[in-house]
Amino acid sequence: MSLAGRERADLLKLLAALGPDEPTLCEGWTTHDLAAHLVARERTVLAGPGLVVPALHRLTERYERSARTTPYEDLLKLLEKGPRPWSPVANPLANVHEMFVHHEDVRRPQGLGARQLSRELEDALWERLFGIGPVFTRRAKGLGITLVTAGARSMRVRRGAGEVVLRGEVGELFLWTFGRRSAAEVSVEGSRDAVDQVNQVPLGI
Repeated sequence: MSLAGRERADLLKLLAALGPDEPTLCEGWTTHDLAAHLVARERTVLAGPGLVVPALHRLTERYERSARTTPYEDLLKLLEKGPRPWSPVANPLANVHEMFVHHEDVRRPQGLGARQLSRELEDALWERLFGIGPVFTRRAKGLGITLVTAGARSMRVRRGAGEVVLRGEVGELFLWTFGRRSAAEVSVEGSRDAVDQVNQVPLGI
């Protein structure tokens, strides 16, 4: 089973155990809403562009609203099937970070803390950070941002006059960069002004 497949399977087990009405890290979303988001992303091609292009976000929201009318159990069955073969997100590599982040979106509000990730999953997430790190922190104007893991991996994702260093495990740094700042177990080091700025800047798409 692929890394994305394992994360999907574990997420599905948790969603099934919790039911449709539990909170998630996605503000205002229940577990039912999150399942509907994933189904829309994977089963409706036109829902995809709005996930990365803000101007098309309303179109994505429309498909997500439609998916929310599907019973929770049926959404989970669709998620178990995964994306259609011709879907843009059918490539397992495109799903690793999505499944990981949404798995944590469900875990953390239930009081489940950071997991001990496999080296294989850590390597995959670290590789993804090379691509998405600069994009998701692009609003941090004038800041230099460096990610440092407990295992001494280091990645500079932004250059700037104000310097901050984020320290944590790979998965926690990934969650922070992906916009789950309040839930990520990450320490932020730097001048007071730089730390205040990086703690307030919007992250993600």
